[in-house]
Amino acid sequence: MITSDSQVLLLLFSNLGLPSDPDFPPLTLREWNPIARKLQIKNLRPGVLLDWSTSDLQAQLSLTPDEANRLVNLLARGGALAIKLESLKPLGIHPLTRADLDYPQRYRQRLKDSAPAVLFYAGEKALLGQPGIAVVGSRHLDEAGQECARIVGNYCGHSGLVLYSGGAKGVDTLSMDSAFEASGFAVGVLADSLEKATRRCQEPLRKGQLCLLTPYSPDAGFSVGAAMGRNRLIYCLADYAIVVASDAETGGTWAGSTEAIKNGWLPVFVLEHDQMPDGNKLLLHKGGLTLTYSSFNKSSFKLEELLKEKSASQSEAASQPKLF
Repeated sequence: MITSDSQVLLLLFSNLGLPSDPDFPPLTLREWNPIARKLQIKNLRPGVLLDWSTSDLQAQLSLTPDEANRLVNLLARGGALAIKLESLKPLGIHPLTRADLDYPQRYRQRLKDSAPAVLFYAGEKALLGQPGIAVVGSRHLDEAGQECARIVGNYCGHSGLVLYSGGAKGVDTLSMDSAFEASGFAVGVLADSLEKATRRCQEPLRKGQLCLLTPYSPDAGFSVGAAMGRNRLIYCLADYAIVVASDAETGGTWAGSTEAIKNGWLPVFVLEHDQMPDGNKLLLHKGGLTLTYSSFNKSSFKLEELLKEKSASQSEAASQPKLF
């Protein structure tokens, strides 16, 4: 059952049931957050908007006539939304909104007002926000990067940690497949079609090993902007992030890693080895933590303990008083 609060967010934010070039486009978070704050001040929930007229919206929320009219038109397409949601059920795709109690708490905590209002998922929702490691990197990897991705996935599988990735080719696929082979679990945060991904990943979805998640419409095509926008959602679910390979000052891996380091969402580790890409070197200068390739080949290798120890060392060093 979808609550009235969730229904309002779906009607205001999603493209479901809208034409490709709508007269009234969905809201952005920048447009919605002031409205949400006004509702909170009045101790009202989003569901109340379903019963308000254009004049009510203007009076209660101090909206202009055009703004109120846009909301009324978006909220009036409940039938079209319901039909589209029903068509997604056979694919196992469901909505998850910021008004739902089981919305990922780490998004609320780390992203705050910029947390996506609407998500779509398929698979085991309970995996979202469980202890785990995000593995990210460019699609084109050298042998060291490939080995690292596989080892991290395998380790997560055997240790019970969730493997978080972007569900794309390269690092994502290598690490996720290794986690599944070790009877583990993974979350893939997608930048493009969730509908297609559910068809590709039927076995791990059926076994409860996988959750696929996206902030975009389930039938959305790939775009660079979408890939950039979903990167933060990978980092913000995990306890640690490992950057296997990054281009220098360009690309999604670089953008997501630098944003995560800047905001301090989680410890970001960078794979260090003799042939590492220039992006890895620059990320280390920007505050990424060193994770040496040689450490993966030690017989005593325990990844989670290593990450925890190095993170604690960084926190302790950062807390030391400086003279000037």
